[in-house]
Amino acid sequence: MRAVADSVLGRKGLTFSVEIARQGGKNELSAQLEVLLLTLFMAGGGNAVKCSPTFKPQTVISMMRLKERLNDVGYSNFWAPELGYMVRLGRARQIFLSAEESANVVGTTAHILLEVDESQDVSKEKYAKEFRPMGASTNVTTVLYGTAWDNSTLLEEVKQLNLELERKDGIKRHFRYDWQEVARYNPDYLHYVEGERARLGESHPLFQTQYCLRPIYGGGGLLNAGQQAQLQGTHERCRRPRKGGIYVAGIDLAGEAEQGEDALLRALKPGQDSTVVTIGELDFSACSEVAPLPRVIIVEHYWWTGWPHPALFPQLLDVLKNVWGVRRAVVDATGVGAGVASFLAHALGKPVVTPFLFTQASKSRLGFDLLAAINSGRVKMYAGDGSNEYREFWTEIGQARSHYRPNQTMNFYVDPAAGHDDFLSSLALLVEAAKYTPRSARGHVRGDC
Repeated sequence: MRAVADSVLGRKGLTFSVEIARQGGKNELSAQLEVLLLTLFMAGGGNAVKCSPTFKPQTVISMMRLKERLNDVGYSNFWAPELGYMVRLGRARQIFLSAEESANVVGTTAHILLEVDESQDVSKEKYAKEFRPMGASTNVTTVLYGTAWDNSTLLEEVKQLNLELERKDGIKRHFRYDWQEVARYNPDYLHYVEGERARLGESHPLFQTQYCLRPIYGGGGLLNAGQQAQLQGTHERCRRPRKGGIYVAGIDLAGEAEQGEDALLRALKPGQDSTVVTIGELDFSACSEVAPLPRVIIVEHYWWTGWPHPALFPQLLDVLKNVWGVRRAVVDATGVGAGVASFLAHALGKPVVTPFLFTQASKSRLGFDLLAAINSGRVKMYAGDGSNEYREFWTEIGQARSHYRPNQTMNFYVDPAAGHDDFLSSLALLVEAAKYTPRSARGHVRGDC
């Protein structure tokens, strides 16, 4: 804050990058800085500009925080809102804008300060063409706040430039405070982040970027050797439910256009898609305040290749209802899968069947949840039994790839040239199905199947 104020008052026009771990105080720092500068410029006047990736909720939250801090210092009768996106104190204004691609922001001038909140999510093109020029005529000081994501973000680009400039002239432009630094001053924060580390796992992309502030680099293999070892369990595969067991299912449906000729089509036509059902037993014995979700013990796989949906439906229904009595089934309802999901919901009841529509955002969340379950040891695959299902499961796990996008989302998949992702998708849907809370969840010790 002192470094930014010194650049503003000295008209130095420096650009700063500030990385603070998630919930570590970025918005509070920004609001306090805005109060200071509005006070210093309330007589002389001028505009300070702050942008966020979205107007609602991010920009609105920033405005609310500034108003609260102005009230805290005794300015409640002096500041005034203007036009729904500005706060005026005397002759000085704090202007709040959206950095969404469609937002029209051209024409605004930043005299005092230009701030970019969550700058890892702001388009580099939008910043360069529409926000950076706001301070051209005033040599404005600029601050970019955020957390890490990948090596292609606006924040990472400015950070690397700042570090290079620091090496040349010794002027500190990049400030970094990871979760351990924040936790030194806030025991409650320490407790919270330790819970997140237990829930997500140390290597989870969200923990690494948002709390450790370490950028990820594009993508690669979805699971490393250590994570694959964590996924492997020692329990035996089960062909029937255990008395008292609570079971859920993840169902990845084959595309109708890829179905149709014969059984054993996987061997004859490697391009053929399959329907895979993964059955998991829930173990609530390890649930706690820090780790509230149950363990998911994979006990059985069903694998059909080349079956049209109408022929497959009766067998699916029998397996889910009469064999396992599943409490929850998450079903791929994308495209033609919507029909099967609807029929299953009608037959089993909507509380049991949850349709899952794959979109960029929903699949990203599914992938992050899958990584969290594996990293925390919550999901375990049955021991090797020499079956085709076991071999195919681990083939897909080994071939699974990840791709991280600039908007802090991810994709996980198997390259079609290498094989299929039916078992992988079914596993991810099983983890989603495991978000189930029975009326009376009790721990148990697994017995023989």
